Amino acid sequence: MGRMQDKLAIVTGAANGLGEAIALRLGAEGARLALFDIDSAGLERIAATLRGQGAQVLALPGDVTEETVVQQGFARIAAECGAIDVLVNNVGGSRNQRIWEMSAEAWDFTIRLNLRSAFLCTRAVLPGMMERKSGAIVCMSSGAKEGTPWSAAHSGAAAYSAAKAGIHGFIRDVAWEVAPYGIRINAVAPGPIETDRTRAVFAEMNATLEHSPKRMVPMARAGQPREIADAVLYLASEEASYVTGVTLDVAGGR
Repeated sequence: MGRMQDKLAIVTGAANGLGEAIALRLGAEGARLALFDIDSAGLERIAATLRGQGAQVLALPGDVTEETVVQQGFARIAAECGAIDVLVNNVGGSRNQRIWEMSAEAWDFTIRLNLRSAFLCTRAVLPGMMERKSGAIVCMSSGAKEGTPWSAAHSGAAAYSAAKAGIHGFIRDVAWEVAPYGIRINAVAPGPIETDRTRAVFAEMNATLEHSPKRMVPMARAGQPREIADAVLYLASEEASYVTGVTLDVAGGR
């Protein structure tokens, strides 16, 4: 029996990178899965992989920064899959620019992608969890919540840092609001994690920047997606039954 056996878990941004690793990890522990992503082809690929491993999967293409998409998607999950036990708010990203060059559009895009998505999905899942007086929510923050030297030196990432600091504040407040209902909410804050998207830029940073990930991280390496997925699994499972309102740094000691 896996740690998530027969629990229904939602993962947003599940088509690649950290979201893919999280979905695979929860599926391996017995979870039934509902997966969101705007990348419909990537979403079907990971859904097919999971089904091949014996997992039950509902794939939901769509943009979870859109209120209607979230409302309709969560209604479909309830109708087809039943009560939701776990929500993983993984959607995130940024349009990095130096702060003096950043457009209001780029700022708004980053804040919306990281914070609005977490708000909409959390709001949608809570009524059912409150009624059952149980549930776990895990949001994706980042080591960038403290500012990231290599991103600042490379391209600027103030909007991303602000958004991920916002996730920390979000889970701190919501933890107080939902604790009387037996619901836990936490966050994971990854350091530099090597994915298909980040591999090349980390190599460039390590070769050219004094404040590079390799030099600034005590463990002197990038993390792997599985290491983030393991942290999410812990916070989503009953092993973390007395943990709420915590942002767990998984950042090699940074």
